[in-house]
Amino acid sequence: MKTIAKYSSLAALAVCLMLFSSCDAGFEELNVNPTQASQIDPNFKLTNIQVRISGERYENWRTNLIYSSVMMQHFATLPGYWAGDKYTYIGSYSAAMWDRYYPNISKNIEDLLIQTAESPDDANLNAITQIVRVLMYHRLTDLYGDIPYTEAGRGFIDDITQPAYDDQSFIYNDMLTKLEQAAGTLNPAGNSFGTGDLMYQGDTEKWRKFAYSMMLRLGMRLVKVDPSAAQSWVTKAIAGGTMESNDDIAFVPHNDPSGWRNGNGSVFRADGSPRLSQFFVDWMVNHGDPRLEIYGIIPVAGAPPVGMPNGKVAGASDPIYGIENDASWIPCEPADTPPSPCGMDVYMQPNPMIKGEDDPMFFMTYAEVELLKAEAAVRGWHSGDPGTHYANGVRAAMEYLVMYDPNAAIASADIDDYLANNPYDAANAMKQINEQIWAATLLNEYEGYANWRRTGFPELTPVNFPGNVTGGTIPRRLRYREAEAVANPDNYNAVLSKQGPDEFTTRIWWDAQ
Repeated sequence: MKTIAKYSSLAALAVCLMLFSSCDAGFEELNVNPTQASQIDPNFKLTNIQVRISGERYENWRTNLIYSSVMMQHFATLPGYWAGDKYTYIGSYSAAMWDRYYPNISKNIEDLLIQTAESPDDANLNAITQIVRVLMYHRLTDLYGDIPYTEAGRGFIDDITQPAYDDQSFIYNDMLTKLEQAAGTLNPAGNSFGTGDLMYQGDTEKWRKFAYSMMLRLGMRLVKVDPSAAQSWVTKAIAGGTMESNDDIAFVPHNDPSGWRNGNGSVFRADGSPRLSQFFVDWMVNHGDPRLEIYGIIPVAGAPPVGMPNGKVAGASDPIYGIENDASWIPCEPADTPPSPCGMDVYMQPNPMIKGEDDPMFFMTYAEVELLKAEAAVRGWHSGDPGTHYANGVRAAMEYLVMYDPNAAIASADIDDYLANNPYDAANAMKQINEQIWAATLLNEYEGYANWRRTGFPELTPVNFPGNVTGGTIPRRLRYREAEAVANPDNYNAVLSKQGPDEFTTRIWWDAQ
């Protein structure tokens, strides 16, 4: 069904995962046993790191979907365990990415950085690993704020079992510097990764473009807190050369359903409660957006598209929050002939085309790059035409959906009509551009959530569900793993004294008031 080629065999991935599951316990034996290799092949290590950043059902269910997706009102749900829909707190869900990224990925990245720094012949491998490290840590710091960074993953290497939390301002400067250094190091004539690189198969030019594209994203993230630095990094990124087409998109393929599955797809397989949100569906309908019936399915042919309101529960006894008492609800009548949408069938479900376990997992798209360039041009930081970049971004956002499924193709004429009906509007450029980023980041909810905090677009209407922990405002961050207060108490207490209380309402550094 999918058209994306396989880049590594299931057997290689299985070997990689088995090796890494016991890496801490086996280093001494590997160093002294002459019958075993002194190091695991870097290609296997990179494969492991990339699929783990893509993630399993665990963290994608909790941090990407249960929290981020419904806070951004792409989806809405009724069950109370979807805490982000109602701004309630479930500790293990809030900390799910922390729980997965730190124990599993951070130490493997540090090990690969050391291994690839041993020989000048591995300069490309080291640079690519640095770029992947930025990808992981910018997700973490954007969700939590100040985090362990310089000392993270170095328990075996430096015997650091209680890493300090670095200021996000330091982390961002270091990540941007690392991207610049890596992009400058990459050499197409040098040795590189092979098929173990699931993202770009060792193509140094594509990695260079991804590095500058992430520099553009992270540079733009600084607009509220340090506009001068933001302009400098954005200008540098565009001059360096960012993604040029959908061929440059950064993603991990998940082609074998019996192997490492797409984490989002695994969630949808296990949990049928999400519906497209009322806000999202209404926005799509008002814009005449052809993506609507690719993102979701209308339950009854010919019926109008309807999204579920956020902050509701099942229960007609609740006059305010019970979905059965909402104006969108249509009760089912036994003698309804011909059948019409009623009950839960009123609301659009996610389309099977975008919720497969063999779907690619996207980290950054060319559409996002073009839309960020449009904003840079509006700000006077880029000489390109903002209207052209806006149109390029919208077109790319519609065309890349075919990577999910060939049936998700949108005709060029339909895209032309959409742009004709929704042309670039200089008077409302920031709102228009960033609403398009929000529409294009469905399922990459980490990025949709970060860009909303940066810009305030789209202008979402918060819910005020009973028992919420934010006073009826959309959370500005997720909370740390609760075990940090016991496992790393000195550093945990130190970060609270700097950043502020470990609450959803505490703003991270770049999300200044």
